[in-house]
Amino acid sequence: MRTIAIEEHYATTQFLNGPGGWLKTRPGIVEPICNLGEARIKAMDDAGIDLAVLSLAAPGVEQLDGPSAVRLAHDCNNELAAAIERFPDRLAGFATLPISQPEAAADELERAVRKHGFAGGVVNGHCRGVYLDDAHFEPVLDRAAALQAPLYLHPTMPPPAVIDSCYAGFSEQVSFALATVGWGWHINTATHVLRIILAGVFDRHPNLQLIIGHMGEGIPFMAPRFDATLKPELTGLNHPVSTYLRRNLHYTFANFNDPATYANLVANVGVERVAFSTDYPFGSMNAGRNFLDSLPLSQRDRARISHRNAELLLGL
Repeated sequence: MRTIAIEEHYATTQFLNGPGGWLKTRPGIVEPICNLGEARIKAMDDAGIDLAVLSLAAPGVEQLDGPSAVRLAHDCNNELAAAIERFPDRLAGFATLPISQPEAAADELERAVRKHGFAGGVVNGHCRGVYLDDAHFEPVLDRAAALQAPLYLHPTMPPPAVIDSCYAGFSEQVSFALATVGWGWHINTATHVLRIILAGVFDRHPNLQLIIGHMGEGIPFMAPRFDATLKPELTGLNHPVSTYLRRNLHYTFANFNDPATYANLVANVGVERVAFSTDYPFGSMNAGRNFLDSLPLSQRDRARISHRNAELLLGL
């Protein structure tokens, strides 16, 4: 059965020498994340993955000043486009967006989608402490909606003030893990999604689609609570929060290979909103594939998660 993985990462040398410098401290990451050639294709073959949709690793360009972000995003997108051209049946891409300059980001999204056939864009969390619900970013959201180009909302480090108030006070290693992979960037992404919903973004753009990873960043577990406490008569929204979670959000595995978490996700949002991913190279493609194969799914649902949902969402 065809398998598409839609949260897979890459990096360029230019990115590693700039905002992606933290990747150099991660053992075993630099070589696979920078490889956009035969070695990556072989790793996909070994795991039985037919197509990988690649996005620039966090923190992306979101924390750069406008001109620097525009230059790096353009260069990274061109490098990814060249790799896709070499392996058009195996690789696809989400465009890096210089959202610190929203009009330029909207134009870069359109260029990547129309010229290079990218599947959408990726946004790595906040932009210097400001989130996509802010009116400043409306040009990006408007263009994404017009292009029918989904945006993958990926975690990044929480703002410094949040780190200082919530995650400091432990050893450097513990504080870093707590602020990132252990808790902080998942809960920060969930809060970001809620801000987007509560700001009425999906009422203004009912066809706009966002994708989040890690089995929903904790959001599905809280869906009943959202509906009980953030009712439309309080929020002024057209619908309960759960409606947007099931209409405008899509969810991927992204190395959360846990049966109970998967069961909660599907119970709250439905299997038709779930797609496969492995978070490579931060997660193992083989482990992700083994987890997918272990799930007790009907043939129809297995096809949905393996490839059909991604095909419909991304036009693959």
